[in-house]
Amino acid sequence: MKQFFLSVFLIAAIAAPAQKKQVQTVCRSGFSYDISKSKNWGFNKPVVTTINPYSSAERAGIKPGDIIEEIDGYKIADLTEAEISSLMNPEGKNDIVLIISNIQNPTREVIVRKECKKSNAITEEQLASAFCMYSLETTSERKFTCPFKTTVTTDEVDFANYKTFAFSPIDESNRRLESAINNSIENELTAKGLEVNTDNPDMIIQTFYFFDKNPNYIGHNQVVINKERPMRYSYIHKKMMDFPFLNISASEAEAPYLLQYGFRLIDQKEVPGRVLWECESNEMLDEPFQLDEYAQIHTPLMCMQYPYVKYTNNVTFYINQKSYNYTGINYDIDNLSQIVSVDRNSPAYEAGIRAKDVVEEIGNQSMEYSAEEFTAAYKQFITNTMKYRDTKTVFTDANGFTRCMYWDTFNYIDVSNIINKKSSRSAFAYLFNYAPYINPTGNNACTFKVKRGKTEKEYTIRPTIRKEMTIEIR
Repeated sequence: MKQFFLSVFLIAAIAAPAQKKQVQTVCRSGFSYDISKSKNWGFNKPVVTTINPYSSAERAGIKPGDIIEEIDGYKIADLTEAEISSLMNPEGKNDIVLIISNIQNPTREVIVRKECKKSNAITEEQLASAFCMYSLETTSERKFTCPFKTTVTTDEVDFANYKTFAFSPIDESNRRLESAINNSIENELTAKGLEVNTDNPDMIIQTFYFFDKNPNYIGHNQVVINKERPMRYSYIHKKMMDFPFLNISASEAEAPYLLQYGFRLIDQKEVPGRVLWECESNEMLDEPFQLDEYAQIHTPLMCMQYPYVKYTNNVTFYINQKSYNYTGINYDIDNLSQIVSVDRNSPAYEAGIRAKDVVEEIGNQSMEYSAEEFTAAYKQFITNTMKYRDTKTVFTDANGFTRCMYWDTFNYIDVSNIINKKSSRSAFAYLFNYAPYINPTGNNACTFKVKRGKTEKEYTIRPTIRKEMTIEIR
């Protein structure tokens, strides 16, 4: 049953034997970055790759692809990588002043407030990942690979100099299809700060596509066909979906159908006709698929590598979807009933809960268990409830765990009854209390029995449901 256990690394960290250790304060800026090696975008400078949801960086409007030009008045060109890392998290300073640039803005000043917590604190966001088998419908990390080939000019061209674009003339015999494709591309490029200019564009966008039966098809490899079908994130449906694409490891002769889709950005400003950037996808399919739908789903993924390219072939995307009840409580990872801190202005803070309070019960579930006991009960719960899951929804998570499945909708009441048994030790199921398979009543209020010194008090907290979704190329 080991393959069923999700979040094993985080659970192991929670369940690790408590050791006496010095509690420190850990601060983060709320975003990740690469030191770019691309001669076309931010060479030798930090390029933002991921923004943490609900972070100060997100509120400041920082976006993936932004180039950091200065940190607190220090120009990046004058700094080593170690100095950049140190300035991103300066001791004794809560705010970081950054000068950033992107396609839309040559320079812009933003202020990022560091997010600091005790090193022994575990957040509700982290706990939602750790206990995600209560609610895979809302919380999971998955990955998928697309057969993209991205080509960039070998010339040292700064893509920041290219601000406008237009499309090459439409093939009138395919006007509906090409208009739909162009619309998908235009939406992504304008979101990055580029503008349409049909009179004198810096770049011309040229698209190409193909779909037909494979003349060299000889039949499926049964070993491949029996494997789990590839799933990808659909920007149309806002969820992971099963598509008729063969695994990228399959040979072309195993595919009944072939599909090609791509587009290139052609220089009109400096060296007319030079291809600045191009991305194409060559798919092998089990069954027919509409090209316009393919473009709508994959153009946003392809454009994640413009203007900053990390990989030239077979790009792997990580998607982290999370929906959980946020009260603002941060627990002690070594003693989960102990509150390390409570976020200011959070539902728990407004209710009156404070740091050093001890949580005795959440709902009807006792908190008087060690992390090891919580973990053992959680794993047992996973084993005991596999029969209540819908086998048609099986998937593999980003850590490679197979047999992940959603709850069968006909079994919601059974699942709820088991979760709410005291023997399940499922206190942290409150993180998903809004879901019908956790709480069929629909009332998302959570009760916390808290001890402060010798005084006990019951608090009713109405959490905020936090919904997070990040897609990144690591």
